[in-house]
Amino acid sequence: MPTDNSVILVGNITRDPELRFTNTGQPTASFGLAVNRRWQNRQTQEWEEATSFFDVVCWREMAENVSETLTRGARVMVAGRLEQRSWETQEGDKRSKVEVVADEIGPSLRWATAQITKNERKGPGEGPTRGGGGNRQAPAPPPAAPDTGGGYGFDEEPF
Repeated sequence: MPTDNSVILVGNITRDPELRFTNTGQPTASFGLAVNRRWQNRQTQEWEEATSFFDVVCWREMAENVSETLTRGARVMVAGRLEQRSWETQEGDKRSKVEVVADEIGPSLRWATAQITKNERKGPGEGPTRGGGGNRQAPAPPPAAPDTGGGYGFDEEPF
């Protein structure tokens, strides 16, 4: 993971991950993450708390795994980068937002346990690693994109 724009967050999922597919068939999932911060006010000695909300986006196999595994309320750790996106509404208003593009997502084991199920690894052109869940029909996968760094080759196991 690059060090110039890295973020690691631990928080609770605020909405079930939503799995979608791009026009080229690339899976993407997004969900909300609430991150709490707690501190003691030095003047009043009272505990205070603030919550920050983030939109998290993930791609490819991670998107499918996230949509099949995680649900609202789950406590997770997200490592990734911040990315700003801009667009124009139909009314012509300019909008922008900052999202967390995830490189890694995992369950927090501080107050819970998890069971890990390793996916079968497939080569390029062999279809998604999982069916996408439910009755959804996944379109044919796009040509394999070049690795953007930090990934594993198809003949390597991640653990």
